[in-house]
Amino acid sequence: METNIFESLKLLFQMMAVIFLFAYLFTRSRFFKEAISGEISKQSKAILILFFGLVSIYGTLGNIQVQGAVLNVRDLGPLIGGLTCGPVVGIGAGIIGGLLRYTQGGPYMYVCLCGSIIAGILGGILYLANKKQLVSTPIAVTYAVLVESLHSLIALIFATPPDQAMTIITLIIIPMIIINAIGMGIFSMMMHNLLGEWKTRKEKILLETEIAKKDAEMQIAAKIQQSFLPDVLPEMSGFKMAAKSCPAKEVGGDFFDVIPFQVIPLSQSSLGIMIADVSGKGIPAALFMALSRIVVRVVAGWFGEPAQTISYANTIIEGNSKTGIFVTLFYGIIDKETKVFRYVNAGHNPPIVYRSITKEFFTLPLTGMAVGVMSDASYEQDKITLQSGDIIILYTDGVTEAINETDEMYDERRLKEYIQSHAEMEPRMLVETIINEVNTFAGEQPQFDDITLIAIKVE
Repeated sequence: METNIFESLKLLFQMMAVIFLFAYLFTRSRFFKEAISGEISKQSKAILILFFGLVSIYGTLGNIQVQGAVLNVRDLGPLIGGLTCGPVVGIGAGIIGGLLRYTQGGPYMYVCLCGSIIAGILGGILYLANKKQLVSTPIAVTYAVLVESLHSLIALIFATPPDQAMTIITLIIIPMIIINAIGMGIFSMMMHNLLGEWKTRKEKILLETEIAKKDAEMQIAAKIQQSFLPDVLPEMSGFKMAAKSCPAKEVGGDFFDVIPFQVIPLSQSSLGIMIADVSGKGIPAALFMALSRIVVRVVAGWFGEPAQTISYANTIIEGNSKTGIFVTLFYGIIDKETKVFRYVNAGHNPPIVYRSITKEFFTLPLTGMAVGVMSDASYEQDKITLQSGDIIILYTDGVTEAINETDEMYDERRLKEYIQSHAEMEPRMLVETIINEVNTFAGEQPQFDDITLIAIKVE
């Protein structure tokens, strides 16, 4: 068969394709992962030397010879082995491939033996120079061209008669330089893609771990926040009450409290009622919620009137608010003897009072701005005298501002209609059914804000 440069390129490309099929599979092994990590055990080095040595052997088995020169891709084994696994692997693979070529004899056997070993040495040097990291594809290709050119130059100088030089260059050297460069480029891109895949997988694992950690932390934060809310509400004769808070996220900014005054210098016939909504969402709102609840609860024991309590609490809360967060808050004191409800509404949704005897609705309007906005804010106090059968609903805007699929809000009108039509219910059931009604109204729309309710019924 007549040999020409195209036949040479065709043969070398076929050999290279087989090599890269096995190389791709081998790169998925743990041995190669050790090599890329830069920490290779002795056992893994031995296996890597054997693998790249076999690659070099296969690359020698070409069936085209020109005047004693064998067409081959033998140097790919030590080239890649040295460049990716270090000098020991590169030299070992070069010795294996070079010895086989040496046994085939011919005028080039010494040059080829030395050339394969040199390829492994130079690859290993570049591996160490790059701090055991894979070089870029352009550098790898340039390296392959230079090494193969050096090998070919040695062969031309020491083993090629002058009258055969052009034939050897045309049919052997040029095709081998081209195919080795292409092979090195393909392998380098494959390796960089593999490294990118490992990096992405590692980042995914780290991200999943971080998400799981944050989820666990949020669950803990949610439990801590829920522990701030009273599990059981204090009892007061003549009144029944229930409360519930449903955060939109794991943690929220809504809170409520019922403050008994049995152990502090206030009338034991009184009970403090508080509901609040912190601006914002998530952890910052939850922290501000905790601060606000504790401050108001503590200050409530110092003063007998809601206006004094909220004014003093506002000064403390505003002084500790560094992020512009504020809280809308309703705080009132019910006297069971007189049934008078004295209150301060600091920017909060006006609670609804339903007088079942006359079927009238009243609201407890604003008496001051939100807490934490201005340190010198003033708060007025108002009161309402409750009657038997009255129902008081304190709520946050997550109730009335819940929206459905058509962006329609639940609003105060629907809430009043529901209270009126279910006025016979006990507070606990009324709270549960109002929340269910709001969720049913919202349908598939996600809960965008915390929902908190307190229901009080006068007996």
